[in-house]
Order: sequence, then C-alpha cells, then structure tokens
Amino acid sequence: MRDSPSVTLKLCGVKRMESAFKAWIGHPVVLQVALGDIKVPLRGKLLKDGGDTVRMRIGEGWDVDIYKTMILAVEEDGMVLLPS
Repeated sequence: MRDSPSVTLKLCGVKRMESAFKAWIGHPVVLQVALGDIKVPLRGKLLKDGGDTVRMRIGEGWDVDIYKTMILAVEEDGMVLLPS
C-alpha cells in the first residue's frame, strides 16, 4: 500500500519516464489516459513497464498495452481501499 490514497504521479508533457511506472507495478491504479481531446480514466493493475508502453490488467484476464505518451497521470485506486 502507498502512504496515501491521494498519491498522484502527473506525467503531462513527459515523453519518457523510464522508472516512473516501476513503483506502481503490481498495484491497483487509475490511469488518466488521453484519447485525442478526451480524457479517460482506466482502472486496473499495472503488470509491466515496457519501453514505450505499460501493460495493464483491466478486469479478469484482459491485459492491454498502453503507450506511455497517452498517459497523463497515475493515481492509486482508492476504490480498492473501501470495504465491501
């Protein structure tokens, strides 16, 4: 667990952040992703930090690669901290 659920890593305007994602591997996160003029939150678990992409598991067994240049921010997923 992180120290605070409000921990955010902002990546706006950064082309390559080699180690920025490594601390998030294996943790549930929300990625703020830019798709053209639209910003979309993606909730899942970061699995791998590749060269130009990160691999994220969204749902049960659905792994997707996302270009790092599309990621605006990484936030800890506060929803997993809530009791059910």
